[in-house]
Amino acid sequence: MPLTNLPDAEAQCAQLAELIRPHLKPNTTLVGIHSGGAWIARRLNQLLGLPGEVGLIDVSFYRDDFGERGLHPQVKPTSIPFDVEGRSLILVDDVLYTGRTTRAAINELFDYGRPASIKLAVLADRGGRELPIYAEFCAWNVELDASEELVLEASPSGLLQWRRVEHA
Repeated sequence: MPLTNLPDAEAQCAQLAELIRPHLKPNTTLVGIHSGGAWIARRLNQLLGLPGEVGLIDVSFYRDDFGERGLHPQVKPTSIPFDVEGRSLILVDDVLYTGRTTRAAINELFDYGRPASIKLAVLADRGGRELPIYAEFCAWNVELDASEELVLEASPSGLLQWRRVEHA
């Protein structure tokens, strides 16, 4: 059954912030995966009132399917403006699917040091895992047909919104 009614992504960000809040430690920092996860991480940082900047990570060069897919045409720079060593990190993404993007992000984070912990926060978990990865914090569990994809977009005013894409 195709997904027709999409939830309010901004409300989901607020819900995700409240799921995370009780688990914050003094040295917790957010790291968003480009691009949707980066938008969410910035929003969560504001909602949670965390000090400092969020980290931003692009996993293009760390994906295990890099040879098949090639380089994404819009590679963004990774920016980790803090010491990763011994820090509690919350890795943020928009959609969790196979787990391969998350695995690539964790691999890249370890190039910056050894964090005390890494937890995963996502707005949507669509199942279909190929790796043993799960989201500790999730606002929406959704089932999609294999031909469907969820895309998080930022409107011109900066509000986050979902769009469903159907592939032939």
